[in-house]
Amino acid sequence: MNTISIRKEDIGPGQQYEPEWLLIDANGQSLGRLASQVATLLRGKHKPIFTPHVDTGDFVIVINAENIRLTGAKLKDKYYYHHTGYPGGLKAVQAEKLLKEKPAELIRLAVKRMLPRNALNRHIIHKLKIYAGAEHPHQAQQPREYTLPY
Repeated sequence: MNTISIRKEDIGPGQQYEPEWLLIDANGQSLGRLASQVATLLRGKHKPIFTPHVDTGDFVIVINAENIRLTGAKLKDKYYYHHTGYPGGLKAVQAEKLLKEKPAELIRLAVKRMLPRNALNRHIIHKLKIYAGAEHPHQAQQPREYTLPY
């Protein structure tokens, strides 16, 4: 039996391996557990054709981001930092405020930080679609509902 190595040309619409569209409901899910599973799906590690240097993953739609759950005291104690690039430009946002104002950004940051830090990361993160409510504009792609294993 030979080990196959997928090329970039083998993946895409109308090709040998076509990415799926998966729909995940984040209602009541824990942020870290959800993010780790979504990162695995985006990267394609759940498929037998996984190749580290090629994007073999699926498109993932996450709905109900506003109902995500953070355990313990993370709502009050967890902060998200970024720097503006100017002296003294360190900005911090509390997780509770970020969840209230931009729930999709909370999930996007968690997933992005679980992906490898390279050029492929920037390509893969664009296949993640997050919506605060239960509605999404991707009905034409016929997403398959995906239930998390835990």
